[in-house]
Formats: sequence, structure tokens, C-alpha cells
Amino acid sequence: MNRFSSVLIFGLAVASLSCETVIQTQLDTGPSQLSVDAILTDQPGPQQIRLTQTAAYFDNALPPVASSATVTVTDNLGKTFRFTDANNDGYYVWTPSATDTLGRVGRTYTLRIDFQNDTYVAQTKMNRVPPVDSITFQDAKLNPLSTDRGYRADFYATDFAGAPDQYRVRYYRNGALQNRTNDLVNVYNASFNNSSDTDGLLFIQPIRRAANPENLYRMNDTVKVELLSITLDSFYFLEELQTQLNNNGLFARPATNLPTNIINTNPAGRPATGYFMTSAVRSRTAVVQSENLRGRADD
Repeated sequence: MNRFSSVLIFGLAVASLSCETVIQTQLDTGPSQLSVDAILTDQPGPQQIRLTQTAAYFDNALPPVASSATVTVTDNLGKTFRFTDANNDGYYVWTPSATDTLGRVGRTYTLRIDFQNDTYVAQTKMNRVPPVDSITFQDAKLNPLSTDRGYRADFYATDFAGAPDQYRVRYYRNGALQNRTNDLVNVYNASFNNSSDTDGLLFIQPIRRAANPENLYRMNDTVKVELLSITLDSFYFLEELQTQLNNNGLFARPATNLPTNIINTNPAGRPATGYFMTSAVRSRTAVVQSENLRGRADD
């Protein structure tokens, strides 16, 4: 009986393997499109715009660079900033003089890209941003069941009163940008969205605690928090980006192309992908030391 069972199981296994068919998926590649990654700030130093070209869906190679483009940014006062690709690697850079910066709060900026007989334009405004008032730390557990203790950060900032404002939070641990999907934090006034009236208020606690990595901070870690202003359109773009990055699991929705504000001036020309945004940036840096500690979290 045991021998019969073994033969039967072996036969079923062979039969199941013989039913498998390898399907070679072939998708139409379509024409290549220009892809734009352009985030400019009011901070001193060089500013950079990256241009690449889209590739086939299943192509795992790095996207081909978009070299030999002409790239300029012009503000609403008529000042033009020329970006050049000195290394032909798709990174177009504007280098300022010792005292110059590109971004000014309140100004509108127009990006123009001439590439392969197409002209692309995009426009955005640099909005205001409040200061990061302080960063404090609290002795805490990694989670309620953990025996591992460390330090959790809270940063404090207050939304401007008046017109709705949108921001983005970025933070660094010991000089390294924390770039997980969960680290993409967008702020509307002092909350995550406009569903509640938080105009002019202190940022709500979940946002104040957004600058925490997967593992708790340790004594003498250096933490830098940046607050970046964004437009309402940029806010919705980043919200959709976050949705796409977290789009998995049983109830995942079909993937869609992200919106873009890069427009081909020829309606019949090739469309582009990517986004152009400008941000005023305010930051604060703190070290996990005794003078910055604010007690112990409840276990």
C-alpha cells in the first residue's frame, strides 16, 4: 500500500508539472518619451535637473539619458537660468555665483526644454514655508512588545495662518536621507489633508513624529529635518506617487501613469513624463543628547 501511494503521488506530481506552460509576455514598447525630474529650491549651491528617456516595461537596464537638450528656467521677473549637461549624463546643472541663489519665495518659474525637435514647458510657483522650531527626543520602545529601547524624535512647526499651504517633510539620520516609502510625508496646513480645519495650527502629532526611521535613534545620532513648500498641484502629484508606491496586496488597484505638468508645446508631439516643482526649504538639526531629551514614553 505504501509503495502504491508513493507511485500515485509521484504520478500526480509529474502530471501537474506537465501542465505548466511558460508564457512569454510581449508588450508593445511604443515611442520613447522624455522623463523630467526637476525639483529646484531656494538653497545656495548648484541646482540640478535630470532628463532621461522612458524604456520598455520589462527592461531592467538603467533608463537611457536624454543628452543634448537645451534647458532653461525663467522667473516671472525675466531672469533666466541656463542648465548645462557638462558630462553628457542627463544631469543638467546651473551653478550660481558666490552670492546668488535661484529660488525666491513668491516668484513663478517656467521650465523650458528643447529636445529632439520638441519643446516642453512647465510652470510652478515657489510658496512660503514656516521654520522648524525645534526637535526633541524621547526614550521609547521600538514597539509595545519589544525590549529594544532607543529614542523617538518629534519636530515642531506651525502652519501659516490664512491661505491653504502645502508642505513636504524630509529627514536625515547621520547625514543619510531616509527614503523609504513611508518617509514620503505630505502636509496640508497642519494635517495630512484638507478634511479638517488646521489652518495656522501646530502640526498634528503624527506629522511631528514623521521623522523617525525604521529603527530607533541612538545616543549621539544627528537628525536633520527639512520642511519644503510645495504647490497644491505638487501636493496631489506626491499623494498619487505615494499611492502608487504603496499599491500592493489583495486590494491593489491597477497601476496608472502619474500625472505630469510637463507639456509639449506641439499638441501632436510626443508627450513627456515627470514633474517640475520648486520648494522653499527650512531645516533644523539636532543631536540625540541629554539636553534634547523630554522624558520617557509610556510602555
